[in-house]
Amino acid sequence: MMTPDQFKRWRKHQSFTQKQAAEALGISFASVRLYEAGERPDSPKPVEVPKHIELACAAVALGISSYDGPQG
Repeated sequence: MMTPDQFKRWRKHQSFTQKQAAEALGISFASVRLYEAGERPDSPKPVEVPKHIELACAAVALGISSYDGPQG
């Protein structure tokens, strides 16, 4: 599972602002902030980076902007 620190390192490695990361991943700016903070101000429950966001981060890092399914 991707940790908040790993998520933030991914963003910085991509040279993305939080807004750019949100746009690249197709999520809200608020979600990026929550994933990096790892917690909500109004709840003691930690915020986890979902697996689909972790996989989207990997795809963006590999330069994959869309997926057309298996070929052949």
